[in-house]
Amino acid sequence: MVGAACALYAARAGLDVIVVDRGPVAGGTTGAGEGNLLVSDKEPGPELELALWSGRLWAELAEELGGAIEYEPKGGVVVAAGPDGLEALEGLATGQRAAGVEAVRVDAAELRELEPHLAPGLAGGVLYPQDAQVMPTLAAAHLVRASGARLFTGATVTEVLRGAGGAVRGVRTDRGEIHTPHVVNAAGTWGGELAALAGADLPVLPRRGFVLVTEPLPLLIRHKVYAADYVADVASDSAALQTSPVVEGTAAGPVLIGATRERVGFDRSLSLPALRALAAGATRLFPFLERVRAMRTYLGFRPYMPDHLPAIGPDPRAPGLFHACGHEGAGIGLSTGTGQLIAQVLAGRAPALDLAPFRPDRFPAPASLSGSSSVSREAS
Repeated sequence: MVGAACALYAARAGLDVIVVDRGPVAGGTTGAGEGNLLVSDKEPGPELELALWSGRLWAELAEELGGAIEYEPKGGVVVAAGPDGLEALEGLATGQRAAGVEAVRVDAAELRELEPHLAPGLAGGVLYPQDAQVMPTLAAAHLVRASGARLFTGATVTEVLRGAGGAVRGVRTDRGEIHTPHVVNAAGTWGGELAALAGADLPVLPRRGFVLVTEPLPLLIRHKVYAADYVADVASDSAALQTSPVVEGTAAGPVLIGATRERVGFDRSLSLPALRALAAGATRLFPFLERVRAMRTYLGFRPYMPDHLPAIGPDPRAPGLFHACGHEGAGIGLSTGTGQLIAQVLAGRAPALDLAPFRPDRFPAPASLSGSSSVSREAS
């Protein structure tokens, strides 16, 4: 999705764009996402600024593309089990409001009006009208199509070509070379591997997550609904399995149930403990789901970065290399703003947001590489 957005806005900035993907469109993390466009789970700071701007861009694209991307501005509801949790939610919402987020506190009675099928006994929550959703595979495909970019699928980048002075001059793929003065690394969870091909270190790690998909249902869940501990899990650095219930309906009928997080490399094996935790969390929020069949499950790998911020912008270690990856579980929502920022810099314009917090070279070099020059790293 991030690559599709970069292609769209770069093309609209007047650039000639080629998209290279080793698989089909949306064949990686994008196709395993829920399509969330969220501000509710972000604390005030650069990521929230990017989310707010991206949300406005998504609304513009939805109007332009009609119903093709299944854009649903349905809002999100974060719920708290007790008074202490509700006060903690309100504390977060207060800071978010100051940053431009719409956040409405709701008491227990109002919560039941918003979501009649919620479990009884919840203390209340916060309504976020700006939260929305798209169907990620459809959206990625339509953004690529709208860009008019040349699309090479089934082509793997094997080398980033660099000139004598270290500047990027294109890529080599298993289907030939592509010569270009700018290369955008939008490889998501595999962004670190692509960066390494240019002699640059980018600490992107996979963070596995499962989603349960129910049989098609009438519209019984109106918003994206999740428990307050989801926000803490998003910000956690733990590698262990973490689960917090996230439940939402879709335009097609099935209910999507998340969310798990764990750093286990690229292990694609099925985890029954993770799936059981998803089911248990969902039924605690919506007891009627106990009587609903789970139709299937799928998994994906979020591109985790140590400080939970993506890498966006030019890499001074390899002139001509730009990064647009490491968005963890927010890549769908942040893709439009990221694409617009990349396009602005590629076109020689000032970016709309400060890129300093997203600098690709903000992390210390690995100990094994400290003291090594960029030339020696490239040669190695």
